[in-house]
Amino acid sequence: DASYDGNCLVNAFCAGLVRKDRIFLGTAAGVGNPVFYVGARTGRDGIHGATMASESFGEGSEEKRPTVQVGDPFQEKLLLEACLELMERGCIVGIQDMGAAGLTSSSVEMAGRGGAGLLMHLDRVPMREQGMTPYEILLSESQERMLIVLQKGREAEVTEVFQKWDLQVAEVGEVTGDGHWRTTWHGVEVAGIPVPLLTDAAPVYQRPWTEPAAPPPIPALIHPADIPAVLKQMLADPDVSDKRWIWRQYDHQVGTDVEAGPGGDAAVIRIKGTDIHLAFVAECNGRHVGLDPYTGTMGQVTEAARNLACVGAEPIGLTDCLNFGNPERPEIMGQFARSIDGMAEACRLLSIPVVSGNVSLYNETDGRSILPTPGLAVVGMYRGPRRDVRAAFGQAGLEVALIGVLATRHLGGSLYLRAVHSLHAGAPPEVSPAWERTLHDALRALIAASLVEVAHDCSDGGLLVALTECCLGGGSAGRRDGPVGLALEGEWDLPLLVGEAHGRVLIAYPPAQQTQVRAMLPPSVPWLRLGTTGGDSLSAAGWSAPLAELEAVFRGSFAAWAG
Repeated sequence: DASYDGNCLVNAFCAGLVRKDRIFLGTAAGVGNPVFYVGARTGRDGIHGATMASESFGEGSEEKRPTVQVGDPFQEKLLLEACLELMERGCIVGIQDMGAAGLTSSSVEMAGRGGAGLLMHLDRVPMREQGMTPYEILLSESQERMLIVLQKGREAEVTEVFQKWDLQVAEVGEVTGDGHWRTTWHGVEVAGIPVPLLTDAAPVYQRPWTEPAAPPPIPALIHPADIPAVLKQMLADPDVSDKRWIWRQYDHQVGTDVEAGPGGDAAVIRIKGTDIHLAFVAECNGRHVGLDPYTGTMGQVTEAARNLACVGAEPIGLTDCLNFGNPERPEIMGQFARSIDGMAEACRLLSIPVVSGNVSLYNETDGRSILPTPGLAVVGMYRGPRRDVRAAFGQAGLEVALIGVLATRHLGGSLYLRAVHSLHAGAPPEVSPAWERTLHDALRALIAASLVEVAHDCSDGGLLVALTECCLGGGSAGRRDGPVGLALEGEWDLPLLVGEAHGRVLIAYPPAQQTQVRAMLPPSVPWLRLGTTGGDSLSAAGWSAPLAELEAVFRGSFAAWAG
């Protein structure tokens, strides 16, 4: 979307495995315990990076951009391995990485969590530049650095481990019992403040905010009669087109644990030595949130949960990156507040804990804000044997049905309006997380019973795009079945095909299992048979789209757009 041109967003999500009895927290405790600085040397890169992130861009902004630091992934890997080795020795009291505001935030936050004080000797910090001041050392955001509180008497171990990994290591302070954060420079105290003033007792903003404006109405439209042409316009959109141009640039099979790779409804990995399977999905729809922050964000949460249900998984945790404009503007603060309300309500009704998150505010250039963009990543899980369900038909002779919401002409915030009519209008689709939960439970039961071979949710582009993705094999990694067509039964006008109501999933199954599928679906979940797979086109009464033409657009558009 053009709103991101001056503030490009990159939200990255990382998941890891940890033993529950081996969790190390970012806390400073135990008066007299030493504090160690480990990792890379401190430079002037990243100074004021956190404050830059709290400013809008305008004239002269290019001068601020060099404050963004450059990471070194290889040194980061060394640091991670060294930290893990030290953790195995059982001598760590607390550990935290140095992120925004660097040494300042990490040391203060650790002291705050431990209810302790901290004394830091800044002249002992390893530096890679001459003449650095205490101010610069405290605020540097150089990468690949950790702060560790160690058990007193085990100092030699941390030095041994980090020197072995060819990393900097220095004892830079100690835990105190006076509740103050203090720093010295060659023996002279240069800063000191009670820890609570920077943590629990810090001022809380009560920013003024206004309710978001109602979305503009959808004007009267004359819908194009050429449905295949409309479909090609939507398939060419960067939000829909095949993303293999991206994920073919890296090895997504590392570790031989990937069961469902990128490009489907959710990625799935196995955890070796267990019966656990983890699923991962990320959701982001600034168009819907921009039209109605509350409903749009609720829709993102439910769609993420629906994606996980399509691979048989149940959501177990959500993390977020909340990307918004300048919160000092009441209308932007209103977007922020209502988006959080919508996320909280959907998570409550779907029983999804929000385990972590962060914000990126002030995304504004020359007075123009980005679309409100809460990026959400959700992890799901199931136990037992692998559930072999896919998002592509892959073979002829399967019965195809739509379960959930059936007939909808809801065009608000749709891809169709944007791609075909260049419109950003209408209220986004209504959301009922409680009902969605019923749908998700029913879908997971069908998949666990091996009654369905295909499950794919309807979202951007509505039923028409979802069916095309199933016919073409979507963008999913791994085994690629050839395109398989479908002739839709019944009458389908364009609004029915491109409407984007929530709560809809396409399923496909062998004809012999239709009775069992119907019997397992609860009465509250509607079901509609759409047809039987086969042929080389996607068609309905009055139109036909050859799969070869659709595939050429779907596969080739993103790479051409990315250039």
